[in-house]
Amino acid sequence: MFYLYYMKRFFVFFWMVFYGCLCYAGSGANTDTVKKSDAKRVFLSVTIEPRYPGGMAAFNRYVTRNLHYPDAAKLMCINGKVYVSFSIDTIGRVTDVSAINCLGAGCEAEAVKVVQRSKPWKPAIKNGRPVKVQYIIPINFTMETNRIYMENLIASGYGFVFKINGKLYPADDAERIIGKSFNPEKIEIAEPYNPAFNDPKLVRHRKKETYLISIKSS
Repeated sequence: MFYLYYMKRFFVFFWMVFYGCLCYAGSGANTDTVKKSDAKRVFLSVTIEPRYPGGMAAFNRYVTRNLHYPDAAKLMCINGKVYVSFSIDTIGRVTDVSAINCLGAGCEAEAVKVVQRSKPWKPAIKNGRPVKVQYIIPINFTMETNRIYMENLIASGYGFVFKINGKLYPADDAERIIGKSFNPEKIEIAEPYNPAFNDPKLVRHRKKETYLISIKSS
């Protein structure tokens, strides 16, 4: 199940953080100049906050229904949060979407995609005018399992190379070392494997993509 947490603004230690720059018009600036400037600036303090159609409960439901757990991430039992930064512009469009941290195995791309495809919001209002604001939200990828099964990795459409005590092994050989299953907490990092040359013992060309799983030293 996926969880998206929403908290009030200005409490940066909570799950949602609003940030930006307070903007002021100089005494010599005319109204038209201020309006054009507001479209590009990011505001921290606003009179009315932006609103997703149906409110944040509807946004949570949208994310839960549309976020796809990447197949490779499921196989490797990758759990964690992807923090996504995005802006709501002066006409309510979702823009400037990017992942701040790396979870791996396609989780960042999926989190960014689901935010990018969300409906337009009702824009924030400051001094009677729509203004641009920015959000950072965490999207959770959580699996209720504590074992990774080697047979599932080997039978999948993905390739897996294991780094154990500094040496590289194909999944078949790694199984003889770490067993038929292992705890996901033993994974130090899982990342796409792009070697300088394709060792046929490690890279299976019929596979969609190959991942390098580094196992923590015992």
